[in-house]
Amino acid sequence: MAKKDIKRASLSDLKKMKAAGELFHDPNAPIGDDLSADFWDNATVIEPQGKKSIHLRVDADILEFFKEQGKGKGHLTRMNAVLRSYVDAHRPR
Repeated sequence: MAKKDIKRASLSDLKKMKAAGELFHDPNAPIGDDLSADFWDNATVIEPQGKKSIHLRVDADILEFFKEQGKGKGHLTRMNAVLRSYVDAHRPR
């Protein structure tokens, strides 16, 4: 799903949208298959690694670019996402 398709709404907003008929649920949508009894047998728990606070110096134009993408809010999260993509792309499979 593209980022532009994601919308944020509070629970009260969703209730208002539902009451106004703005939300759609197809009651005839197909139901998926039930999971087999052994579905979770080979599952592995992966604990989130958590964040680590660091001091990082970046070029001013780089910082401004990321700030402009979200009107100044969430720029560090976006920078982390770019770094995550880079690491994932360069990590051996």
